[in-house]
Amino acid sequence: MDSWRAANVPSLPGHGPEPYLRNTATGELTRAAAGPVATLYACGITPYDATHLGHAATYLAWDLLVRAWLDAGHQVSYVQNVTDVDDPLLERAERDAEDWRELADREIALYRSDMTALRILPPTHLVGAVEALPLIERLSQVLADRGALYEVERDVYFSRAADPAFGAVSHLGPVAMLALCAERGGDPARPGKKDPIDPLVWLAARPGEPSWGSPFGPGRPGWHVECAAIATSYLGSVFDVQAGGSDLIFPHHEFSASHARVAFANGTSGEGGSGAAAFARCYAHSGMVRLDGEKMSKSLGNLVFVSRLVADGIDPMAVRLAIMSHHYRGAWDWSAAGLAAAQQRLATWRAAVDRAAASAPGPGSVTGLPPAEDVLAAVRERIADDLDAPGALAAVDRWASAVLSAPAPPAGLAGPAALIRDTVDALLGVAL
Repeated sequence: MDSWRAANVPSLPGHGPEPYLRNTATGELTRAAAGPVATLYACGITPYDATHLGHAATYLAWDLLVRAWLDAGHQVSYVQNVTDVDDPLLERAERDAEDWRELADREIALYRSDMTALRILPPTHLVGAVEALPLIERLSQVLADRGALYEVERDVYFSRAADPAFGAVSHLGPVAMLALCAERGGDPARPGKKDPIDPLVWLAARPGEPSWGSPFGPGRPGWHVECAAIATSYLGSVFDVQAGGSDLIFPHHEFSASHARVAFANGTSGEGGSGAAAFARCYAHSGMVRLDGEKMSKSLGNLVFVSRLVADGIDPMAVRLAIMSHHYRGAWDWSAAGLAAAQQRLATWRAAVDRAAASAPGPGSVTGLPPAEDVLAAVRERIADDLDAPGALAAVDRWASAVLSAPAPPAGLAGPAALIRDTVDALLGVAL
């Protein structure tokens, strides 16, 4: 599947520090990349209604991580999936009397357009579930060979009892797991399952629904095994970061990791061949975006779409700044006031850079003006510290305020203005 066009990333002097993330699985700050090639798997969209502000906030967070990795000198291998066959997509297509493939293609194209407008760097590989069916089938067969799968009326389930380390990502108790499983697409009440939260790996063909042949019979894959198969096929059994919204911690990321642990149990990924270290070294999760105090979601119908904002004449860079004014891990509310503040911030930064860039030659001395090199260092430090975008924005704010508050046009700031512009572009993704 084609990704989207990458924005140019300016080169900055030197290298930034190694980024660290708060690891959901341990609660500790963890160095995001273990080696020279930084590896990231981010769960992508189900293309039936894209791209709302929750999507944008999530993918913008991982964009900051990728930019920080590049600035620190890493090569980056970034994989993102697209769940281009699943119940919500099929239900929407049936509701609108539309071919599910045409609906998916249209929404994927819109998603690419929105990501381009927001200057979010594309993944190295954007992989659809349909095109990944051979990978999913291969991993499913490994799970079957390890005795981890069983059938219920031709549907194939994964037994969580096959994984002694199950729960290592979310650390939830059985009551919470059961509730979230019911809320987030599971079928805990289905008779015949060994455990109520056991997830589908292969859904047997249903009348009127798409299906593909497999050793398990005609049907289509489950969601968790899709991501486990794509991630490990492209990035290996152990990679750096698994990323997604906080609503994916359980059951999705828990089960994707569990599939991988069981599949690679006899490998070298864990002590004694236990497979405990399989899948991600670090789990990063973004907070939910709300509207009027309610989580922004398709089911509630309270979505704010990036494409609608852009069509209404909102500068995508203002949308980006509005999102980055909140730390990625926290839940927050999208509001007209927040967008207006971001528009004002963007105008202020642009005015300051333009004023400085147009300055006459001279020593460049302005009382209270932070040197551009110090601004670069501050932005690097803040982003490296668990993607602290609000702290990074504040560093640029101080420089812009000092330039604009100078009583006369400052001299000798053309060079510093260029460095500020490149810093904001390369690390924050904002084109001034």
